[in-house]
Parts: sequence; structure tokens; C-alpha cells
Amino acid sequence: MFGKLTWDAVPLHDPIVVVTLAGMVLGGIALLAAVTYFKLWGVLWRDWFTTVDHKKIGIMYIVVALVMLVRGFADALMMRAQLAAAGPGSDGFLPPEHYDQIFTAHGVIMIFFVATPFVVGLMNIVVPLQIGARDMAFPFLNAFSFWIFVVGAALMMISLGLGEFAMTGWVAYPPLSGIEFSPGVGVDYYIWALQVSGVGTLLTGVNLFITILRMRAPGMTLMKMPVFTWTVLVTSVIIIAAFPILTVALGALTLDRYLDFNFYTNDLGGNPMMYVNLVWAWGHPEVYILVLPAFGIFSEITATFSRKKLFGYKSMVGATLAIGILSFVVWLHHFFTMGSGASVNAFFGIMTMIIAIPTGVKIFTWLFTMYGGRVEFSVPMLWTIAFLVTFTIGGMTGVLLAIPGADFLLHNSLFLVAHFHNTIIGGALFGYLAGF
Repeated sequence: MFGKLTWDAVPLHDPIVVVTLAGMVLGGIALLAAVTYFKLWGVLWRDWFTTVDHKKIGIMYIVVALVMLVRGFADALMMRAQLAAAGPGSDGFLPPEHYDQIFTAHGVIMIFFVATPFVVGLMNIVVPLQIGARDMAFPFLNAFSFWIFVVGAALMMISLGLGEFAMTGWVAYPPLSGIEFSPGVGVDYYIWALQVSGVGTLLTGVNLFITILRMRAPGMTLMKMPVFTWTVLVTSVIIIAAFPILTVALGALTLDRYLDFNFYTNDLGGNPMMYVNLVWAWGHPEVYILVLPAFGIFSEITATFSRKKLFGYKSMVGATLAIGILSFVVWLHHFFTMGSGASVNAFFGIMTMIIAIPTGVKIFTWLFTMYGGRVEFSVPMLWTIAFLVTFTIGGMTGVLLAIPGADFLLHNSLFLVAHFHNTIIGGALFGYLAGF
């Protein structure tokens, strides 16, 4: 990657990037000066940077997520401003290649470096406390997972001022992400940032899985676990099963780019659609990796602030298990338009509709828990109510998109963008903020 970089890779010709880099440098200098002035280096090194305590590691995950949220939100503002400014007689203020980088970086950051670390941080903090464990099963591995995730986040930030980021969209479909159409370092940044952060997430999934199965307090059977711990257990299984798919998909793309392999070309038996299948075979389970722990948070909140026992504990656990299984058989609804045929599209459309059933069970469980209770409209409960409204809209639009004929009309439209943001922001981010 760095062998392709020269001094020309520093984008001094772009005033937006230059101002941003200047702000980052000045902010970094101010932060370092403050840490030095208040003599915090020893505390940071001893109590934070070298810690293996699950609570502190969880807090650091959330801090990194909030820092990256600022970057991702800035990208979103720039995209919307560009769309508002561009029109007849005006090209807006962003050149096309810059807009494409922002578009790609926004998706990558929000999924991999905001939502994922936020939920992993909450899981790190809460799960050992809920099951009565002193720490995670493998504390050093937990710290290692965090720091290699930080390496991925650092690569994302470095790409802002050294070279470029990918201009491919956040899932980097070939042939656009191949060496022929993306010869620069942008896709290389993308590959390595996702690979190292993905390995960190995979190791965390293994750690949580072992922790929950082997380190519960005496007498805490599986059906006595808190609902949040149940959702984390299912999430960890999804992580273990799904993230190797992403690793392999990106590994094959790396071989195509660096060693002239032909996994995703139309030559020598390759097929670009294989990448699309692999990335979404990971991608849709990833949606539930982000959302299921938030569902567990909402379950805890509705019971706590309604002053009632959770309505339907067993049905909630069953719905969680059903979602975990079905999450692996719905991926093709992301590309009904690829031409798989009516039978394949019908199967995945039906599976997508079926997965809405356990999700609906959860929504009615929360509503029935609140019904007849003494609901306290605290901040977590307000987030929960906002979630119920927003996520229901996102879920209903998702069921509509599960119909292949409708999807042919709405594929890659702003209707799809709205569906995705209603589910992830309303379903995942609202849950993290409520739990935090």
C-alpha cells in the first residue's frame, strides 16, 4: 500500500482536506499538551492503554466510536450539502472523486467504526457483570481485539490526509474495486482497515461466546440469563459464523489486486457476482449483530421503567434464536436485480418476510410489557419509544422491499437509503444511547 505513495499523495490542492487536516493537527497538539500539562501520561498508560479490565476496554471502545461518529457525521453533512448545492448551472463544492470518497467513508465508518465498537463496548461492560464473572474469559485477547480495531480506525483517518480512500461505495463491488478501475491506494486502505478491524471483532465474538457459556455464576442456567446476555450470546454466534466470510471475500479481492488472481473478474473462471454474494452473506448477519444487542437493551429498559416483569421471556429468547438463524438465509434480497431467477428471488423474498415475524414478536413483547405498567418516562424510556416508532417504519419498508417486483423499482433508490437508516439509527443507535 505505502509503496504507491509519493509526496503528491498529500492532497494540498484540496482546501477542504487541508483545513480538516489543520484542525486535526491543532486539536491533536492541544490534546497532547493538555495530557502533558496535567501529568496524565502515567495514568493513561497504567490504567487505560495497558489495561485488560473489561469495563475500561468497553469504555475505550465507546470513546473511539464517538470520535469516529464525528467524522462519519461530518461526511454525511458534506454529502447532503453537496446534493443541496449541486443543480442546473452548479456542480456544487465537491469534485466527483472527493464526493465518492466521502460517500464510501461514511458507510464504512458508521458500520465498522461507530455502530460496531459502540455495541461491542456495551457488551464488554455489561455481560460479565450480568452473569457474575470477574472479567472476560480471555482478558488479554480482549485488549488485543480492541487495539487491532484501533489500527483499522487509524487507517481510516490516515487515508484522509495521505493518499485517498476508496471511491467504490462502502461494499466495494468489483470490477470497480479491482486494480484496473481503482489503481490507487484507496481500495488498499479499505481492505486493510476492514480486515484488521474485522479480525478484532471476530476475536471479541469468540471471547464473548466462551465467557457466557463457561463463566456464568453457579445456578444461572441459560434460561435464567438476562435477555441482554441472551442477545449477546446469539450475536457472538453470528459474529463467529459471519466475519470469516468477510475475511475470505476481502482476501480474494486482495489477491486479485496484488497478484493478478481472477476470483472476481470475468476471465479464467472468475465472477464479480461471487463477491457480491460473499459480502452480503456477511452483510445481512452484520445488521443483526448491530441490532440484536440493542433489542436486549430495550428489553431491560421496558421491564425496568415499566415496573413490571418482562412479558414473554421465553418468546423473547425464541424470537432472538429465530432471528439468529434466519439472518443467514436472507442475504440475496440486497440484489434481487442480479438476475438469479424467479425461484431464487421468491425463496429469499419469503425468508425476508418470515424474519419479520420474530421481530414483530419482540415489538409486541415490549408493548405488552409497558401496557398496564407504571411507565417512567426517563431518558432511556424516551429512546425506547422513539425506537418503536422509527424501527417499525424501517421494518415495514423492509417487508415491502422483500417483494422482488417492488424491489426492482426501489433498488438503490432513496427509499432504500431511508429504510436502512430507519433500522440502523432507530434500531441500533437509539438502543446504544438508551443503554449507555
